[in-house]
Amino acid sequence: MKAAVIRSFGAPEVLKYEEVATPRPGRDNLLIRVVASGINRLEHYLREGSVTRDLKLPHILGSDASGVVAEIGAGVSGFTVGERVVPMPGYPLDSADDAARPISAAPSYAIGGILRWGTYAEFVEVPAKWVLKDETNLTPEQVATLPMALITAVRAVKTVGAVTDGSSVLIHAGASGTGSMNIQVAKALGARVATTVDSEEKAELALALGADLVVDVNRTDFVAASREWTGGRGLDVVVDNLGGRILQRSLNSVRVGGTVVAMGFVDGVEVTIHIREFFFTHKRLLGTLMGDVADLQWGFDMVKQGRIRPSLDRALPLKDAADAHRLIAANQVRGNLVLIT
Repeated sequence: MKAAVIRSFGAPEVLKYEEVATPRPGRDNLLIRVVASGINRLEHYLREGSVTRDLKLPHILGSDASGVVAEIGAGVSGFTVGERVVPMPGYPLDSADDAARPISAAPSYAIGGILRWGTYAEFVEVPAKWVLKDETNLTPEQVATLPMALITAVRAVKTVGAVTDGSSVLIHAGASGTGSMNIQVAKALGARVATTVDSEEKAELALALGADLVVDVNRTDFVAASREWTGGRGLDVVVDNLGGRILQRSLNSVRVGGTVVAMGFVDGVEVTIHIREFFFTHKRLLGTLMGDVADLQWGFDMVKQGRIRPSLDRALPLKDAADAHRLIAANQVRGNLVLIT
């Protein structure tokens, strides 16, 4: 099969379009013919070697994909060859960890394309229990933009944040890949959504996604704006993908007994919390990472209903994976990039 392979860490040109061995499906596994593979910024950092250098080279990156069943391993039922499917973007590699909840807390949990070869290839082998049927009626290119962003957003907003109809929610960085999906999940749940941005162009995107209040942080303090928007009460939930200095201000934005869901550290990994103000007000700080099968299935149900939309910038041939990574590195992408085989 053809694949975009890295044999060393470095700039985008280390991604080479090569012929490698096609995997065969082992017992309980499916062989999926990848039609489109989504690109996440994480893979840019993995290619650089800035996340880890423990990848066994040569290596194939990629966690998001849409495809069809190409071959069915022994012991698998419920799938047919040619059926459209989507693999989970991460799952436990050891079946002894299958009962872990959330599954991302399992000792053997791994995001696709890190400990095993990923989806920048014509075929990928995945345990059938971690494969969902694609009933979205979207194009494969659109579907491939969804899995990691969607499962993470559903977990953060719905499952951990417990956002429901009428909740007041602040989503940080509403024009980012994570933030834009968080907005859509919150709106699908019936929430009132505020979001932060840092430009007029990003404000327009956030409004188009359904945000009820957009706060340009270069002009307005989001804590004060949130207080005013909620009549002085404070927000029910803040979904914080920034961390750093922002996390304390997110806590300042929520009401007594409110929740901050921490899901990122774009602003920094070191956080200082005023502990007295935290526990005197009964606030909750909860962490989250990725999600379970039920989270992704709920997300795809919302996609099928048209309540959550993919954001596809462009699709490039798999042989142009290096060019795709150059676009990611230069921040020249509005939405998501995918590779098509």
